[in-house]
Amino acid sequence: MECTHAGETATGAVPGEAKTRTWTGAATDAVPTTPEAPEMGEETARKATGTFRILFVCTGNICRSAMAERLTLAALGPGSPILVGSAGTRARTGWPMAERAREVLLRLGGDSEGFSSRPLTAEAVADADLVLAASSEHRAEAAALYPRAAARAFTIVEFGALARAVPSGKVLSQGHPVGRARVLLEEAGALRGLVRVDQPDIVDPYGGPRRAYREAARRIVDALAVPMHLLRHASAP
Repeated sequence: MECTHAGETATGAVPGEAKTRTWTGAATDAVPTTPEAPEMGEETARKATGTFRILFVCTGNICRSAMAERLTLAALGPGSPILVGSAGTRARTGWPMAERAREVLLRLGGDSEGFSSRPLTAEAVADADLVLAASSEHRAEAAALYPRAAARAFTIVEFGALARAVPSGKVLSQGHPVGRARVLLEEAGALRGLVRVDQPDIVDPYGGPRRAYREAARRIVDALAVPMHLLRHASAP
């Protein structure tokens, strides 16, 4: 099996700091409950919320996607308008993070408090602004559930490689994290197929030795380093 999480009232990333919201993926989180919302286009409705939602996907949502979710929360810091959730293509509801994944996460400054696995659904994919999958297979499964999301679905490693190729000034010209996230997604998508991505999949560490979990976490951290630098809550200089 593998990893994932969600929950808008769940824990943030750094113990002792204000809670950073995670995202349940429920439709009520996605669009404003106003009379005009049904007539809005999907993209317009998503942007009207003033938030940006990142969904991490793996198999069991207890290792790779779970660590990615909580490491992202830690990197973004408390109070970020960027919401983070995770799910698994074969996940069961309500499982805690795998113990070795939790140990690695804590060493890297993340927080597993309140984590609970959940299955991937078409609704969660539809509501996500950005889908980041542990492997190409997970990305394909997410897109199959909601084909219109294919353009905003990447593997974690792929998105990291594309983000490194995006001129940072284009992203940082946007003062607000949500604006930066949308520009980064657009620019990264435009580079798809033009940037070499080595080993786009992160190997599932489930059932393996501690070093397998450390390696999975290292690849997640390396891939997300540039995107998280660009999307931090603090306004750009």
